[in-house]
Amino acid sequence: MLSGLSLAVFLVWATLSTRTTGQPCRCSALYPAGLQVNCSFLNLMELPHLPSDTTELNVQNNQLISLTPGLFDRLVGLKKVSLSGNPFHCDCRIQYLRNWLLKNRDVVSKEPTCSSPSSVSQRAITELSDDYFSSCALAGCTYGTYSTVMGVMLCCLIVLLLWSLRLAKTCTFTLYIYERHLGFEADSLRSLKPKHRRRLHTAQSEVSMDSLTCAEDLEKTLINMELLPQVLDVLHKKHNIKLKAT
Repeated sequence: MLSGLSLAVFLVWATLSTRTTGQPCRCSALYPAGLQVNCSFLNLMELPHLPSDTTELNVQNNQLISLTPGLFDRLVGLKKVSLSGNPFHCDCRIQYLRNWLLKNRDVVSKEPTCSSPSSVSQRAITELSDDYFSSCALAGCTYGTYSTVMGVMLCCLIVLLLWSLRLAKTCTFTLYIYERHLGFEADSLRSLKPKHRRRLHTAQSEVSMDSLTCAEDLEKTLINMELLPQVLDVLHKKHNIKLKAT
């Protein structure tokens, strides 16, 4: 029953994998337990997510150039793996596979070889020495340093933005109004809403040039100074703006 359940789970996984690979890997239940996963000859450029109870894995003759680090670590029941026939590119990304192969030689049916670069072409991946990957540690260190610097810069930027926001909330704006400016004209405070502009335009079109001049003079009535304290109070409480007459 356990094998049947594992097979059902894998069939669901295989159906989902067709969306990314075009063709699903084939599987079959093994007695007394485990799964045989066959992903050979599918032109895969990367392996899909594999069931944790996979015991046999065949992925030969695909287009794999490297494997995702940690891919095989959770497959604790893996007893047989075939990786030959893939054009592995032996750079820093192949280091995980090389280390895994060295620890699991008895699981691999045929050791995979490097296809590129030309300096190690046709050489078994397990034959690559530690010195071959010596530059990878420097590259990883450089990347780590760069990530650290970028992280610190991002944190400083966030702190600066928060400080600026807090400063803006606590700032007080003071506007000085001189005596010659006390006569604010109501014309500057008229509503700019479209419906108001349409009404004004209609009214202006119905009067003559003489009456238009008179109407403009009437609209330029000075603000009632009795409203000034209320305006100052609203500006101060809601916008933290102080007005001082000098």
